[in-house]
Amino acid sequence: MNNAGMNGFGQPVGDSLDDWQGAKLPGEHTLSGKFCRLERLDVNRHVEPLFDVLCEAAFAKNWTYLPYGPFETFDRFLTWLTSVSSDKDPLFFVVVNTQDSSALGLVSFLAIQPQRGSIEVGHVHYSSQLQRTAIATEAMFLMMQHVFDGCGYRRYEWKCDNHNEKSKKAALRLGFQFEGVFRQHLVYKGRSRDTAWFSVLDNEWPSLQQAYVAWLSASNFDAQGRQKKSLVDCMDEVKGRDRASFEM
Repeated sequence: MNNAGMNGFGQPVGDSLDDWQGAKLPGEHTLSGKFCRLERLDVNRHVEPLFDVLCEAAFAKNWTYLPYGPFETFDRFLTWLTSVSSDKDPLFFVVVNTQDSSALGLVSFLAIQPQRGSIEVGHVHYSSQLQRTAIATEAMFLMMQHVFDGCGYRRYEWKCDNHNEKSKKAALRLGFQFEGVFRQHLVYKGRSRDTAWFSVLDNEWPSLQQAYVAWLSASNFDAQGRQKKSLVDCMDEVKGRDRASFEM
């Protein structure tokens, strides 16, 4: 990438992308990791286990910041899941535990714009069994890795309701950078939504990838499966090495 600096009229312009050919559409194949795999949503295989873990009455609050749900009956959940199962944008995947092949949550790629090199992660719905686990983090790593290494995107986005503090904290923990708030951006479930925007860029990915690999390594977990270093700690260590290397 070549920084053009100024155009012929003496105006400042952005980086030159003369060689840019666009990104690829995300694949629909399974993305496999150590703790989990992401399988393309298949209603016949996934609807019953997903209903069991996502539609428990006690966890109806987990649907608050999603544009659909909660679903009180199996038939309603089946109707919704069927309606999105063949979509290409959003492109839904199911988070599956590699240890016992249990389906634990939903994720998707959306706002897919290959020519611009921009794509978003969204519709993230983790069951209570999945939240705050290594599986949950690895699922996000597998998606990010596919976006940058597999498809060649320049920009990976995370957007959420600005009232959703849990989602905003998750974005920052995962390495996304906060960009700002779009006021009165959407209307959903009969209410106004201010949308918080976050992103990871392709030039940030190599360092971030190192941090994820370090965090996911077997040596970072004790015999009970508890982390020794947080993901944020791993990111700070990589940044420290990068600074030291730059200063040499």
